[in-house]
Amino acid sequence: MNLPASYVGLMVLMSRPQRMDTRRVLLVGSGGREHALAMALSRHASVELHTAPGNPGTARLGTNHQVGSGDVQGLLNLATELDVHLVVVGPEAPLCDGLADALGDRLCFGPVAAHAALEGSKSFAKTTMEAAGVPTAEHVIVRRAGALGEALDRFAGAPWVIKQDGLAGGKGVLVSEDREQAEAFALSAISTAGSVVIEAFLPGEEASMLVLMDASGYRCLPASQDHKRVGEGDAGPNTGGMGAYCPAPVVTPEVQAKVEERIVAPMHAHLSSQDVPYRGVLYVGLMIDEHQDPYVVEFNVRFGDPECQVTMPFLGDHALDWFTAVAKDELSGVTHPLTSCSLLTVVLASEGYPSSAVTGRPIGGIELDVPAVTGQGHAWVNLAGVKEDDDGTPISSGGRVLSVTGMSDSLQAAADLAYARLASIDLEGAHHRRDIAAKAGVQHPEMN
Repeated sequence: MNLPASYVGLMVLMSRPQRMDTRRVLLVGSGGREHALAMALSRHASVELHTAPGNPGTARLGTNHQVGSGDVQGLLNLATELDVHLVVVGPEAPLCDGLADALGDRLCFGPVAAHAALEGSKSFAKTTMEAAGVPTAEHVIVRRAGALGEALDRFAGAPWVIKQDGLAGGKGVLVSEDREQAEAFALSAISTAGSVVIEAFLPGEEASMLVLMDASGYRCLPASQDHKRVGEGDAGPNTGGMGAYCPAPVVTPEVQAKVEERIVAPMHAHLSSQDVPYRGVLYVGLMIDEHQDPYVVEFNVRFGDPECQVTMPFLGDHALDWFTAVAKDELSGVTHPLTSCSLLTVVLASEGYPSSAVTGRPIGGIELDVPAVTGQGHAWVNLAGVKEDDDGTPISSGGRVLSVTGMSDSLQAAADLAYARLASIDLEGAHHRRDIAAKAGVQHPEMN
């Protein structure tokens, strides 16, 4: 008999021994990142997990609630109704819309709107970097079409980097050597968001660092590297992310020290000096130049996707402890060690993604009601654009359908695990990149 996912999740909760120290957590979001966060939080023995709106994966780890991640009032009502101990916010939009502010004294892992503007406004982020003395690309903020030509002239001679000044789902950036294309994108961005950031092109290699941060301190998690382009060799249009791996060898101990000294510490000093300190994770998008000097490409105010999938396992069984400490400004007192491992995740995307994804197709090779085996020496699936039909069959419902993560003592072994698991999944017309972590020396037999 196939039962609704929400009912299965409720049965899971009812079957668990109830403890006096049970901690109710509301997780906001519905993607692969949120499924990864749900897995991490569920490793704590006393957690009672609620997700809004969630997906079939989170439903197997707790209870889903049909409240959209953009419904701030609905989420506030749900947190009150459930009397949750902690709210963990996955996506950026509810943070920019003031969810953390609205929660008041209720513990929240995620910054207030004033800090979420670091992701919500590229111009605000640049102004903040200047105030904190953080290295970033030279830039101009353009607010009217008449000033666009002069700004483009200023950065001629290299690819133009044009950034829409507002949330764009990870797709609001154009890097192009075609002036007409750059100008058209910039004009559209001005029309949409009121302003656009044009900046100097920074050559080098990108990496990402996720930093837990509160008033008491910060903790840098191992650096990862995302793969934004849809095709092998970084070809084709940008996507929300086609895969990632961690740790990224490009962030050597020397580079790590520079990142902390020049970027993380100054940002923490600046943000913790505000009326309300930053509480959550600061995603630092890095460009590392030929001299091994790091520059900030962007800040995000949430875990990346798929960077979250390759970073959460480093927290072991203690994600709930880390997140709760951050929400209470007690991060400096957390002493849990990070797990030593390597992780690689590869995203399976629908046919036509990213331009026009074909959805509604059945997915073979994943059993929703069979608990995933995670940890060292294993590979597992995180669901994203997946829903269930009336018979409980998983159906594709988005562009990025799912991700498969492998975990081992080396990147090569993690890659082998991830790709072997991916090969057992069947989705008509689906595609994935076959070269995740090739820059880090991972060999991909199917590429040869």
